[in-house]
Amino acid sequence: MRLAGFIVAMVAGIGVLAAREPLYVVNGKVVDSIENIPHEDIESIDHLPADEQTIALWGAEASEGVIVVTLRYDTPATFAAEGCNNYTDYLALNVKWSDNHPAERVSLRINVDKEGVVTISEVLDSTSRQFLSSVMRAIAKSPRWTPAQRDGEPVESIHLVNLKLPTHKELPVEYGVIMR
Repeated sequence: MRLAGFIVAMVAGIGVLAAREPLYVVNGKVVDSIENIPHEDIESIDHLPADEQTIALWGAEASEGVIVVTLRYDTPATFAAEGCNNYTDYLALNVKWSDNHPAERVSLRINVDKEGVVTISEVLDSTSRQFLSSVMRAIAKSPRWTPAQRDGEPVESIHLVNLKLPTHKELPVEYGVIMR
């Protein structure tokens, strides 16, 4: 019986701890979490303490403080091309890489400018120069994006692209030597 009482007390304590989170506000709107916001999209983060002024402004939900996140945009950039759900799908269809080639991977940071034109701002990883060149050619020929918007005006945005082709093949295992 003592064990059951202990378990109930622990569960109740966990519930109290879980309820003790700050209020999250993103671009002026209250949200449940900020976990899924890519860090590239964040312009600033401010922490408001749980003082009288904050609680008066945001209500009782601000009793643990308020985390105010300002994104670089109000509306994110979007990509639309016939037969594609997203930009990675578009690249997979348009990169010239046959099933006879070995599996290759590339990770890029891309910039979508105010006109919706994509440029590569950084190559984060690439398993071969040949595959990277093929991806770069597909990006150069890609349709424009609808740029991100802030206060009704187009703004630049940053995105990550991870592509592996052919999709059904596994990448070769990389071996390394650790020297001590």
